[in-house]
Amino acid sequence: MAAAIDLAKLGLRFQNEPFFVKPNPASKSTILTRAAHNLLSSQSFGRQNRAPRRLCTMCSMIDQQEKEQVVEEASDSGFTKEESSLIDAFIGVLGRGRSASSKQLQDVERAVQVLEGLVGVPEPTSSSLIEGRWQLMFTTRPGTASAIQRTFVGVDSFTVFQEVYLRTNDPRVSNIVKFSDAVGELKVEATATLKDGKRILFQFDRAAFSFKFLPFKVPYPVPFRLLGDEAKGWLDTTYLSQSGNIRISRGNKGTTFVLQKETDSRQKLLSVISTGLNVKEAIEEFITLNQKVAETELELLEGEWKMIWSSQVETDSWIENAANGLMGNQIVRPNGSLKFLVDMFLGFKFSMTGTFVKSGTNTYDVTMDDGAIVIGTYGLPMEMETKITLEIIYTDDKIRISRGYNRILFVHVRIDGSEQK
Repeated sequence: MAAAIDLAKLGLRFQNEPFFVKPNPASKSTILTRAAHNLLSSQSFGRQNRAPRRLCTMCSMIDQQEKEQVVEEASDSGFTKEESSLIDAFIGVLGRGRSASSKQLQDVERAVQVLEGLVGVPEPTSSSLIEGRWQLMFTTRPGTASAIQRTFVGVDSFTVFQEVYLRTNDPRVSNIVKFSDAVGELKVEATATLKDGKRILFQFDRAAFSFKFLPFKVPYPVPFRLLGDEAKGWLDTTYLSQSGNIRISRGNKGTTFVLQKETDSRQKLLSVISTGLNVKEAIEEFITLNQKVAETELELLEGEWKMIWSSQVETDSWIENAANGLMGNQIVRPNGSLKFLVDMFLGFKFSMTGTFVKSGTNTYDVTMDDGAIVIGTYGLPMEMETKITLEIIYTDDKIRISRGYNRILFVHVRIDGSEQK
């Protein structure tokens, strides 16, 4: 029982963690156990509320300016300009924030602060918009989490949700880890009490696995009654969008959460890629939804781009894969130069540089002819040359879909567009 209590305590610090990292090669039982430990600590993620548009026949100039600042016309996707800026900031950030660079974290925090400075729903806990299932997209962490939590919360192939149901005879907030459609999920529930228009008080009281291959739920044996205050917490909703699609919350341990009900097409595509299933179909759907962009003249945008998926498993030697851009990052410079950069092992890197020239509306001729094995400031030159026709199918500031070497389909995300290397 002592061990179970310790595990539950670990879980109750789970709030302080981000939620996205590539899964480590581990047994399913180990991963599920990690999920249980960490889910318990996932403190309720807040709510967001929409500020009603003021309709008045006589408004002062200040009131009018405030109205225009607070209530902007939503885009076709249902997100305002400020909300879209937040979404742009964490697209391409792996580990739900865990693998973010300092600049990426700053961009997200700045976008969060902008939204928190606007007038959302005045009393989010009193709004029906807070009800329902929310997907966790990003979280910050104060750094007090255990090694187990740091491992689990970054598993991109798992989806993390929070359900909020306050207008029932049994108000509850539940944290959910969905392992996959084939495996099932773990759900940890808490009783919920409203303190005021922004804060929810909660206390965890039960947890269970729901496996697809079993006709019954499997209780997770955590002695909640013995945990006392460790099973309690609170959650403030600092922003709830007018559409009810975005919520920003802050927990009692200092963690900030960004959650969504509706995700944009890029987020949906990245979510499918994280599972590795039906990716080609998801790309086709994405291109269809973004046909207007795909039909325009597309440029090879500068910045550092990380390959997150390709349509073909590498079949050549390791060094040939790296030289053909089938691995690692691509660094595009505005002067027509291109670099492939791959981390090898123990500080060794493979670098391949070359040039690109536009040859058609959405195509480029790429010549890579300067290879080297690099460690620190030293490099071992390698005689190599490869020529590729690169076709841009879709691109924006955060994501790029292209065909490259041997007509292989690639998806890249921009990981540090402002810093050229």
